[in-house]
Amino acid sequence: MRKALRWLLALAVLIGTLSTAGAATATAADTDIKDRLLAVPGMSLIQEKPYAGYRFFVLNYTQPVDHRHPSKGTFQQRITVLHKDVSRPTVFYTGGYNVSTTPGRREPTQIVDGNQVSMEYRFFTPSRPAPADWSKLDIWQAASDQHRIYEALKQVYGQRWIATGGSKGGMTATYYERFYPHDMDGVVAYVAPNDVVNHEDSAYDRFFAAVGTKECRDRLQAVQREALVRREPLKRKYEQYAADNGYTFTTIGGLDRAYEAVVLDYVWGFWQYSLLSDCDTVPADAAHATDQEIWASVDTISGFSAYTDQGLETYTPYYYQAGTQLGAPTIHFPYIEKKLIRYGYQPPRNFVPRSIPMRFQPGAMRDVDTWVRHHARHMLFVYGQNDPWGAERFRLGAGAKDSYVFTAPGLNHGANVAGLVADQKTLATARILDWAGVASATVRTDPSAARPLARYDARLDRRDAEREPALRP
Repeated sequence: MRKALRWLLALAVLIGTLSTAGAATATAADTDIKDRLLAVPGMSLIQEKPYAGYRFFVLNYTQPVDHRHPSKGTFQQRITVLHKDVSRPTVFYTGGYNVSTTPGRREPTQIVDGNQVSMEYRFFTPSRPAPADWSKLDIWQAASDQHRIYEALKQVYGQRWIATGGSKGGMTATYYERFYPHDMDGVVAYVAPNDVVNHEDSAYDRFFAAVGTKECRDRLQAVQREALVRREPLKRKYEQYAADNGYTFTTIGGLDRAYEAVVLDYVWGFWQYSLLSDCDTVPADAAHATDQEIWASVDTISGFSAYTDQGLETYTPYYYQAGTQLGAPTIHFPYIEKKLIRYGYQPPRNFVPRSIPMRFQPGAMRDVDTWVRHHARHMLFVYGQNDPWGAERFRLGAGAKDSYVFTAPGLNHGANVAGLVADQKTLATARILDWAGVASATVRTDPSAARPLARYDARLDRRDAEREPALRP
């Protein structure tokens, strides 16, 4: 009798425990997603914006200024969440710069039909500590920002995660994987430069000697040279332009330096953002073009505001990183007489206020490159054939597993999976679906059957390169 009573009591306790657990699970599932996000310690709401089929949140998340010493101050880092459903995989995106507060879906998010968490890179305003200790702006600290956000949101989005980003964002996704290789289930890095040896940039010179067609190269080079030949009259136009817009040139050291920097960016900027078919927009006979035609072409492609104090200020964190860890390209101009070039490609130090100390760390990129070659797992790198930044790229070694480097023919800095040749496109799509845990049995056995799970949305899905002034990845 006593045994029977004990058995009944144990059964009742078990049933009660299961019921309580079930109720707790149901409660978590039924809680509004905004409440679940705001229940994360350190998370606060800036605003929610509507978009059909999604919930879109702009949030602040409290981060340590120094992840090695969390007690030494915090700052508010801006992130966004494009919420689809907690049962779907999540794509973790960063562009490496400011985060957009307009709903947008990156290509992997469309492929897996998932949620998307987007992070603003530390030190891009408003996600900048105050006061700003610039020594805490490095690739490990930024990767640790991502790691903390992932750990915080994994409790909400419990399915698989894919990291992605384009250009500096592709670099960021790669560095995150290097330092926290167990967080993500896959990485899709678009057009990610890999400047392993900062002072050896001959790959860029070889690229510009062969890119596109000779006719297009000659046309671009002629306009660039002509802009230097006409430096004095066009500088007068630049002075008036600066006065009209309130632009100053303290950081770079004067209008003449800024003028040459813009002109020397011209050919690079064209191939970064334009297609071969756009050569028709470049003046065909530069020597007989008007000053206004030369000015307009250079301004359209390079942007005369780029090296003003006001144009540089937004990108100070990038130039700081380029001059301390990432490296920056240096190219030569064999088709321009030396007497026309006064400064050449200027180093990142010239684009950062002198009040901010900088010291280059040559081992940072070598470390990442070595790790990718020997330890890459579930990583996809996509480059554009005509993108200058792809001249120095990530490559895979014998130690890499289930990882790929693909090149989209004819494309620029906006290269993506959709622009790959057919067999690479379907293979890349199939691997992304598999890494995200949403590949069908058919796709797992036949990658050629792989397709994005969500329909293309012209408003939500961006396909073009993210436009930054030339010579910023």
